[in-house]
Amino acid sequence: MLNPRLAGRYAKSLIDLSIERGQLEEVYKDMLYLNAVCTGSKEFVNVLRSPVISPDKKEKILEAVTGGNIGLLTTSFCNLLIKKGRESFLPEIITAFIDQYKDHQGIYVVKLTTASPVSEELKKAIVDKIKSETVMKQVELNSEVKEGIIGGFILEVGDHLVDASIAFELNNARKQFQDNDFVYKVR
Repeated sequence: MLNPRLAGRYAKSLIDLSIERGQLEEVYKDMLYLNAVCTGSKEFVNVLRSPVISPDKKEKILEAVTGGNIGLLTTSFCNLLIKKGRESFLPEIITAFIDQYKDHQGIYVVKLTTASPVSEELKKAIVDKIKSETVMKQVELNSEVKEGIIGGFILEVGDHLVDASIAFELNNARKQFQDNDFVYKVR
């Protein structure tokens, strides 16, 4: 049911409206809250996607789940999605909104993957190094632990990837041996 174009258009409309009304930060917090609800409850997402449940019932369920934790603009937007029959796309719209918000605010998302957890001091040092070496002045660092990389790190910034993992180096060595790069080719 993914429809990134539709999600992007709705997210852009909500961003524009919230900027116009001076409520961008409030709506962003609402979207973070709704994102947590959607990722934490598959049942809620299934209710939104269910064709059997009536729109009125979905509005009541949304109100019960959010419990007044989201603002009027966000509530009205969600109700509009329900009235238009687009509520099944709410998780994708939320993700698109968060991404567009970060683009609008100039926040760069950096993903750090390591074989073991890293300290907060090291994370801060990485963010400081990125800020000093690039034009990125607002950096959000997301760290992930994957034991499969054996050691080293993988750093992803937008479309750029720095793979300094031991698993990557071992795969490169394996390819070189398979291609016989270390054996002279004799005719």
